[in-house]
Amino acid sequence: MLPQAFLHDDSGAVRFWVDVAGEPVGASIRREVLHHCFAAGRSDDQPLATYQAHASTLDEAVRRRVAAGSIEPVMLREHDLQLPAR
Repeated sequence: MLPQAFLHDDSGAVRFWVDVAGEPVGASIRREVLHHCFAAGRSDDQPLATYQAHASTLDEAVRRRVAAGSIEPVMLREHDLQLPAR
């Protein structure tokens, strides 16, 4: 079982873990990236709730980064997310 995701206030990032080939891989994404990619039109978004609503998309982004050679901890950025154009 993976640890539960949480908002790390000091870094301003949601920290979470993803199962990659049976191994837990730590990852994080900054609140600003979550806001810009998933809640740009909102002023009341919460980083942890936004993460939870899009966890599967973020997990896949971590898996792609690991497959491309990234090592733990994986820090997701905007360009890691393959989102449809708005």
